[in-house]
Amino acid sequence: MKKKSIIVLGSTGSIGTQTLDVARWQGYHIAGLAAGKNSELLLQQVEEFRPDIVFSAAPLPPASLPEGTILAASASEVAAYPADVAIAAIPGLAGLEPVRASLSTGKRLALANKESMVAAGELLWEMASEYGSEIIPVDSEHSAIFQALVGEKISEVAELVLTASGGPFYGKDISFDDVSPEQALAHPRWNMGPKVSIDSATLMNKGLEVLEARALFKVPLDKVKVVIHRQSYVHSMVRFIDGQLKAQLGPTDMRLAIQYAISYPARLPTPLANEPLAPTLTFEQPDSKRFPALELAYEAGRRGGVLPVVLNAANEVAVNAFLQGRIRFSGIPALVADTMKSSPSLELTWDNLFAADEWARQKAEELI
Repeated sequence: MKKKSIIVLGSTGSIGTQTLDVARWQGYHIAGLAAGKNSELLLQQVEEFRPDIVFSAAPLPPASLPEGTILAASASEVAAYPADVAIAAIPGLAGLEPVRASLSTGKRLALANKESMVAAGELLWEMASEYGSEIIPVDSEHSAIFQALVGEKISEVAELVLTASGGPFYGKDISFDDVSPEQALAHPRWNMGPKVSIDSATLMNKGLEVLEARALFKVPLDKVKVVIHRQSYVHSMVRFIDGQLKAQLGPTDMRLAIQYAISYPARLPTPLANEPLAPTLTFEQPDSKRFPALELAYEAGRRGGVLPVVLNAANEVAVNAFLQGRIRFSGIPALVADTMKSSPSLELTWDNLFAADEWARQKAEELI
């Protein structure tokens, strides 16, 4: 059987490096790698996997690539390169153009970049339909829902239930004015990059996932719910109109969701097949007063238009500002809320999306 060829967009990040673990397990051919500034790790990956095409946001030393390797001018050029699957793992809205480039070539898109679906879900589905591309979610929550819906009718879904770990601060008596970046980055369950880790600590990550679920599965916003599940063993659930639920459970290891997005509809063996079951499963309602970011996402989804774009852009600015010590942890949702208050009311088009993104980033910086 011919081994699948894979493009990895964001190869030196958390999802990217775990995708390469999956490639080692299954012997996938890595057709292309696109990375940010970690050129040292990228070159190690190039040495091991010998991709056809490479992009690095940081300059590479002369003659550092094997002979015949294409040095791309952009991540989008790598995304458009022929392959079976592209893993979209460049964080933030910076990942949108490579996502579009991948879809325009008709390959399967394994989507780990939730911001693209949050900001442009309807437009991306139009592209997928036009070019005959697939979109398979990689986020553990959306992979779980995708798996639970196999063989089911979306018209028989009562609600999608996303589980949230709650991050490092849920249920703890701690002043959010005094939280340091190091504390916020210390996620108790998942190994993630800095942006997603901070979003998890504020619950903005779950808010973005609510908007992503609505767009991915084309359900009304009020059918997407969130519960706190500290063990992170139930990755999400679907409740059907007859009252029954289907849940997807498994180890807290993103490589399983990554592999499923590549291999679907097949399941392949992994070294994690005999992991022990979680001894206890608990669920509780989220505290939206202490973690207002989640409700901000619902508000953006209800108001629609470009407001999810504004929410995402303002949050990216706020997270960076917190990591740089320019605002407090409690200032992250406050900055997003203040930016949303003066957002322009525009319908979602590609032109309006990019205009709203630029406006929101400038506005958030002004508010800082």
